Amino acid sequence: MFLRKIDGPRSVTLPDGSVMTRADLPPVDTRRWVASRKAAVIKAVGAGLLTRPEALEMYSLSDEEFAEWESAVAEHGEAALKTTALQRFRQP
Repeated sequence: MFLRKIDGPRSVTLPDGSVMTRADLPPVDTRRWVASRKAAVIKAVGAGLLTRPEALEMYSLSDEEFAEWESAVAEHGEAALKTTALQRFRQP
């Protein structure tokens, strides 16, 4: 089996005990961001699988967009990443 040389770890253990690898990340060409894909990227950055600049470049995200995802998860959990729930969790 051939493994490409990459910077950083190939897998990390998340706080809940599960293991996350780079194969668990959404495809690089993702255009439709559902809550589970957003959560996967946030978990990967939080656990050290990816650095924030790597994630922003890899997925063509703006720093503000990623910061909104992080703050939504920190304040309300992963349910706040759903587009339909966005209005419920938005600050007045």
